[in-house]
Amino acid sequence: MKKLLLLFSLVAFGLVLVGCNGTTTAAPTTQAPTTQAPTTEEGEQTSQGVTDTTIKVGNTAAVTGYFAAVGVPFNDAIKAVFKEVNDAGGIDGRTIQFLSYDDQFNAELGVTYTETLVEQDEVFALVGHFGTPTVGATLNYIQQKGIPMVYAATGINSLYFQESVGNPVMAVQPIYITDGRIMTARAVKEALYGVNEDQNIAADAKYGVLYTNDDVGNSIKAGVEIEFAELGIPTSRIYYIPVSELTIDTAVQLLKSYAVSSVILAMNQGPFAWTLTSMYNQELNVPVFTSYVNADVTAVDHTQYNPLRPIYTNAWVDVFSTEGQAGVAAYIATIQQADLDEATKTAYFGNSFAIAGYIAAKVFVEGLLRVEANGDVLNWENYIAAMEEGPIDIPMGGTVDFSGGKRWGIASMSLLKYTYGLGDNPATPDVVEDDFLTEAFIKVREIETIEEIEAK
Repeated sequence: MKKLLLLFSLVAFGLVLVGCNGTTTAAPTTQAPTTQAPTTEEGEQTSQGVTDTTIKVGNTAAVTGYFAAVGVPFNDAIKAVFKEVNDAGGIDGRTIQFLSYDDQFNAELGVTYTETLVEQDEVFALVGHFGTPTVGATLNYIQQKGIPMVYAATGINSLYFQESVGNPVMAVQPIYITDGRIMTARAVKEALYGVNEDQNIAADAKYGVLYTNDDVGNSIKAGVEIEFAELGIPTSRIYYIPVSELTIDTAVQLLKSYAVSSVILAMNQGPFAWTLTSMYNQELNVPVFTSYVNADVTAVDHTQYNPLRPIYTNAWVDVFSTEGQAGVAAYIATIQQADLDEATKTAYFGNSFAIAGYIAAKVFVEGLLRVEANGDVLNWENYIAAMEEGPIDIPMGGTVDFSGGKRWGIASMSLLKYTYGLGDNPATPDVVEDDFLTEAFIKVREIETIEEIEAK
């Protein structure tokens, strides 16, 4: 188990998922479902995709091309959860059938296949709706149809609804606007600066915000702006600069000349990597705060790391708490019984994308269990109402709460700090290898809500 926990700490702690550019579309008010299924003996209608013995669900996901490294483990873990449920007898006597189409991370294909799933395959729900392009391009359609959508593998802000009772869109992964708020609250409130972590930031501290002018950067920036205003930080002490790979050096030079106390990076992995390099080259040595999507050691060059420029990221799982370790064990048990070869199972033990698919399926199944416990007919209205009954525990994480129409995704996160060291290879403990590099994002703050951070 110690070796498995190490894999989680190195690979999966931040749960990085599909933070890539794409078209986003604001979602309208929820409408009633347009497709009706046969009437039950009690007179209440079940929804499409539900028979006496089966529940049909599906998604579109990239399982070929560049993003296959994300889509394949994501879907494999969904299938593993459903197999586990089916092997145990299903839900209320029904087994779960899972369909998926390869949209190649292409919005046009994603729209086509989503419509195919809903209108031709007549699935009951979309589980693990995948990637910014497809999610952004299909939200209007999902709202109009009223079909439940559980877990979006992206954090775009069009998934965010303050109060929307009955809304079929139920994101789980933290939404970027929330991600931005939490990283900003940490940057202002936490005493994590420089070598001395007890040193507090001065009342006149200045903050730099570097953001990419795309869906990810602008979505995170929106949360940053909200939180700075909530905390009463005057705009005169905040410097927002849009960046590209061609302009990053100039932007970093400007922030250095402004004598900022910390830098918030509103961007995903690629820009995150070249921004860190520019900060190293320009010797801008102040703390960095960024998104959970950047809790990825491959984006950090350890030879450029400086303890005066610590790197902090949000994270929405915690595998080292008692509950987290129990979640790890349950996840591993599910993967071990999956229809996969042994090498693939081992590779998935610490795979962020497989963990995300596992969480997507587990949250979806919780809704089915609630409908069963309530003795209700399985239809869209009853399923959404059951999901809104109260918080849902996230394996290896906190909770997601859809009650009262909240559609915020996970709104509580822990804080990680990048670290590295040279020493023995943990995979070969009996062999002395003094030059083995161990990189990890380690937890420095427990999972907390925005309100808890603000109160510090």
